[in-house]
This record gives sequence, structure tokens and C-alpha cells, in this order.
Amino acid sequence: MTPHSHERKHAESLDARDVDVAATLEPVTLSSEEARSLRRKIDWHIMPFMCIMYLITFMDKTTLGEAAVLGILDDANLTANQYNWLGTIFYFSYLLFQYPQNLALQRFPVGKWMSINIFLWSVILCCHAACKSFGALFAVRFLLGVCEGAITPGFMIVTSMFYTREEQTLRVGYWFLMNGVAVIVLGFISFGVLHTNTFNFMPWQWLMIITGTFTLVTAVLFLFLFPDSPTSAWFLSAEERAQAVQRIRVNQTGVENKHFKYPQFMETVKDPKTWLLVFIAGAANVVNSLTNQRQLIVSQFGFNAIQTTLLGCVDGVVEILTIWLGVKLASSKYIGRAYAGTLMYIPAILGAILVSLLPYSNKVGLLFSYWICIFAIAPFTIFLGWVASITSGHTKRITTNAIVLCAYATGNAVSQFMWQAQYQPRNHIPWAIITTTNFCSALGLLLLRHILATENTKRELEGKDPEEESVYVVRLEDGREVNVDMTFLDLTDKENRQFRYVL
Repeated sequence: MTPHSHERKHAESLDARDVDVAATLEPVTLSSEEARSLRRKIDWHIMPFMCIMYLITFMDKTTLGEAAVLGILDDANLTANQYNWLGTIFYFSYLLFQYPQNLALQRFPVGKWMSINIFLWSVILCCHAACKSFGALFAVRFLLGVCEGAITPGFMIVTSMFYTREEQTLRVGYWFLMNGVAVIVLGFISFGVLHTNTFNFMPWQWLMIITGTFTLVTAVLFLFLFPDSPTSAWFLSAEERAQAVQRIRVNQTGVENKHFKYPQFMETVKDPKTWLLVFIAGAANVVNSLTNQRQLIVSQFGFNAIQTTLLGCVDGVVEILTIWLGVKLASSKYIGRAYAGTLMYIPAILGAILVSLLPYSNKVGLLFSYWICIFAIAPFTIFLGWVASITSGHTKRITTNAIVLCAYATGNAVSQFMWQAQYQPRNHIPWAIITTTNFCSALGLLLLRHILATENTKRELEGKDPEEESVYVVRLEDGREVNVDMTFLDLTDKENRQFRYVL
């Protein structure tokens, strides 16, 4: 008997509020062919929305970078420091509202809550066009960060609801690589508006209106067509909903629980693994400061506004290819998440060193070195999918997501200030910091893998306790007692000794 067996004995007194929403579904049989067919159906109904939505949100939040070469600096009388603050305040508000957003994602239907935030996002983005001062832009960037805080954690929750842990890395990669597509689309939109000539309405204002309108249309479609969970998905029959739950039983994480559990919250805070995840997320996102700085960096290599705008499309292509390569490597059972992330960091570190060391007259060499730096985007994509796969218990999961994404926001916010005017045009200090944080993030991934592998080995040696196979739970509707699989007890990864961490 394992040390945790006595905890399971008391599980018979659990109330239906304490278990996963999927616990009330009748168990069904599911063949491998039915599972594949169901996965294809789920893919076709939710992945297009997730990909389009992530494209839109990334395109929207990077409009500031494009606006830098479309006239916003002069039109709004922005100094370099004020411009950096506009990038930073977005992530500060994202950080400030991250946990409230995650609590809302637990309490309310996930799809509906994201839709509300996307709608508000679109309105705020259009309001950018009316802002002609630092104060006004500061306010709308702050509000934009508040709304954006619901998107990534919402997508992480939905991905873990509908897909097995083996499938999650690829799916996260699919919607995350839309960031690259967004860079391309935004580049062409910027190129188009650069040629507009309207009285008292600058190209950067057209950019805000166009992208805001796209987002508004997407928000309406998202509201009516995006599902909240597999137990209520409109495109699945009653039998298929039960099969969708059965398909992810191997995750040992259940679907969701709408009730906040303070013990799970405290376990998250006390878990050393949580703070290693925080370190990795913070270090991995220092390089993401390039999102707002890339247009200025490339223009400082010696390219004009039109060339810089079009070359920005190449950034998107590189990002798509590197993320796709990274998640493919991570999905290989011979490589795994940590090794794949580390491999992607190697060229990124080399690129950052070359940007700093190559002669400034070699603008083509500098440009290609900068593009190689984009390889550093892939490890964080892999990492996001990994976080969702190694955390169980719904309150613990949303708390972990919130803490990790707060670290993501901190890395993004703080790193904006390393791009100071006194370091231009070579920017030796920022590139040295990016090199160091990329290296530290790679070490963090390897350490995380070692910790998880050690814990898996320990659990294997404990053996399997037959008393942990099932418990009884009271259904609130009619008071009947039903046999519930441990998977749907809403246990944390620490409480469930049958849980195994994916590597």
C-alpha cells in the first residue's frame, strides 16, 4: 500500500461538487478507429478557430511594432522611452489581471468568457486610432493587456480538455505558429496602408482600424461556434461527448471542475516545480521583446521603411518553420520536450552572438543573424504545451497557468527597457542579455526534465495500489451513488500517484 492509500479511502464521502464535470457521464467503449475519427472531428471544429484567433490576437498586440515605422512616433510625439513604456504597460496589465482572468475561466464557460474579452479587445484596438498622445495610448495599451490575459490560458485549458497529452504539444504548436502567420499578414497590411494618402488620418491609424475590425468579426463567430468543453460541445452528439471524455482518460487530468479548491492553490504555491516553471517562462520571454523592437532594429541595419516592412514578413516565415520543427521534435518519443527546446536554443544563441559581433557594415549578415535568433520562440511554444501536460487538478492547473503567464508577462515587460537609445545602433547590451537568458532557459528545461524523470521513477517503484482504482461519489441531481474512475476525482498530480509526467 502506498503512503497515499489512506487518502483514497476517505474519497467515498466526496460530493459531486468536488469531482470533475465528466464524472457524471456514463463510461463508454471506444475503439482506436472511433478515437481517430473523433479526433479529426474535434480538430476540424476547434483548431481553425484557435488558429485564427491566435493569429488575430498576436497581430493586434504587435500593431505597436508596425506602427513605429508607420508614423506613430512623430504623430503622437513619443520619445524612445515612452514607446518602450507602451510595450511594457501591456504586459504589466496582463500580469496584474492574469490570476483574475484564470479564476474567471474556471468559474464561467471558457469559450464564452474568451469571446467577451475578444470583443472588448477589438473595440479597444479601434480606439487606438483616436489616440494622439502618450497618455491616451498608455490607457488603451493597458486595457488591451487586461483582455489579452484570457486568451493563452483559455487556449491551454481547451487544449488539455480535448486532446491527449501526446497530442497537446503539436496542437499548441499549431495555434502558436499562427504568430508567424500574423507577422506576415500584418506586414502586408502595413505595406498597403503605407501607401495610403488620406487627409488627417495616418497609415498607423488605418492599421488599428483594419485589425480591430477583423477582431470584431472573429469575436462574434467565436461566441456562437467555439465550444466550452467536450461535455457540452455543440458539434458532438451525447455519445460522442462521452467518447471525447473517454479518449482523454489517459491524461489522468479529467476535463474541468468549476469550484475553486484552496488546498490545490496552496499545493501549487508550495510546489518547487511551479517556481522552476516561473524561471523558465521569465527567461524564455526576454527575447520576445523583439516583437515591438524588430522593426526599429532592422531599420537600424540600414533599410528604409518600405524595405523594413516587407522584410518583416520573413520574420513570420522563420517563426512558422522554427515552431513547426520544434513541436515535431518535441513530439518524438526519442527526443521529448526538454531536449527539443534545448536544440532550438542553440542556433538562437549563435544568432544573438553574431548580431552583436558582426561588422555593422555587413547589414545582410546582421539581418540573417537576427532571423536565426527567432529560433528562440520555439522553446516557449514547446514549454506551454508541456505545462498543460504535467499539471493535474483544475484549480492547480489554472493557478499554475496564471503564475507561469505572469512570469511570461514579466519577462516581456522588463525586457522592453533594455532597448535604450544609448545602446543604439549596435545594442550590445540587449543582445548579451538575450544570449544569457536563452542559455538559462535551456538549462531550466533540462533541470525540469531531470526532476520529472526522477519523480516518475519513484512512483514506478511504489507500485499500483488496488484500493486506488475507484471511489464512490454522490450525484447531486438524484442522490444516487456511482462508481467513478480516479481520473475524474479532480486530484492533483501530487495526489494521484498513478499520474506520470510526460518528458
